Amino acid sequence: MFSRRIEALSPSMTIAVSTLARELKAQGRDILSFSAGEPDFDTPERIKEVAINAIAEGYTKYTSVSGIPELLDAICEKFNRENSLEYKREHILVSNGAKQSLFNITQALIDEGDEVIIPAPYWVTYPELVKYAGGKAIIVDTDERNGFKILPAQLKAAITPKTKILILTSPSNPTGSVYSEKELRALGEVLEGTDIKVVSDEMYEKLIFEDTKFVATASVSKDLYNRTITVNGLSKSVAMTGWRMGYLATPDVELVKKMTSLQSQSTSNINTPTQYASIPALLGEVDDDIETMRRAFESRMNEAVKLFNDIDGLSVIRPQGAFYLFVNIKDISNNSMHFCQELLKEYGVAVVPGIGFGMEGYFRFSYASNMTTIREGIRRIEKFVQEFKA
Repeated sequence: MFSRRIEALSPSMTIAVSTLARELKAQGRDILSFSAGEPDFDTPERIKEVAINAIAEGYTKYTSVSGIPELLDAICEKFNRENSLEYKREHILVSNGAKQSLFNITQALIDEGDEVIIPAPYWVTYPELVKYAGGKAIIVDTDERNGFKILPAQLKAAITPKTKILILTSPSNPTGSVYSEKELRALGEVLEGTDIKVVSDEMYEKLIFEDTKFVATASVSKDLYNRTITVNGLSKSVAMTGWRMGYLATPDVELVKKMTSLQSQSTSNINTPTQYASIPALLGEVDDDIETMRRAFESRMNEAVKLFNDIDGLSVIRPQGAFYLFVNIKDISNNSMHFCQELLKEYGVAVVPGIGFGMEGYFRFSYASNMTTIREGIRRIEKFVQEFKA
């Protein structure tokens, strides 16, 4: 009855856990959810004002598929100002969130049997999009001791004549790891002389901690600039998850045309008021709001890391960005699904099992909640761990 493609597709585990947590809460259960990848901050007032004005002024009609000229120019200006990257309007495609950007990329580039290298742990959507396009996800396990980052030797060993794409995420969901310029350059050197594209997911670019410096993959070398498709958006760093604004950039004009054609046959343009509202965020007009949010996340991260590392049987490395902890539970369980199910059932705490991110023996904890909730959640986790070990 259904297509083989849709039958093979698995639902997002993060959305599934968040949905179950909401259902249990609606039933009257005392549920603390640390499963969703969504800031607990409101969208900045400046952005809301621009959206309201756009609606009042009648900017509610169709636009060009790739986005209004003013928005494309703002994206180009952002890349130039913040990442030292030169793009033109024809290099940009605005889509309904980064998920659609990634969908467009995989559908435009992957044929049956093509291989895509994905370091694990990975964002849950990557391998599913590859599978849906008919490709094969080549999962490369990373090591906590290396900050969960793929090494040049691992990349070289994974490449075959069928390799089409390497997916990188920096800062990472779920680990918070950030690739340095030196690390990106070393990976780029492995790719030189190949036709392999790099998809660089940089959604958490603005949420960086301590002395870490964010480096855009495409900015590292001319070769990486030419082969990289940068995916970004405003959902995480500007607390605009529900606005659905993502974008991609690549100097490959023909590829952008193909993806724009695909989008024209699916969703067309993203909603028009969101396009106007995104411009001030890209031009730096809400940077103070972003910094307030970033500082709050860093404070929560420091507290949560300390609390988790004080629990006998658990450990976590300090993330460099995003708003997640990837907590190691290997000393007490190597079945993260069972661990997380029992934690939710017995103590009302929702976290996402590491197996959903391609790595067993961990769970992802989102600290996009207030400090009181975080402390209470970790207190419950500690009690559960003590019971689990008994």
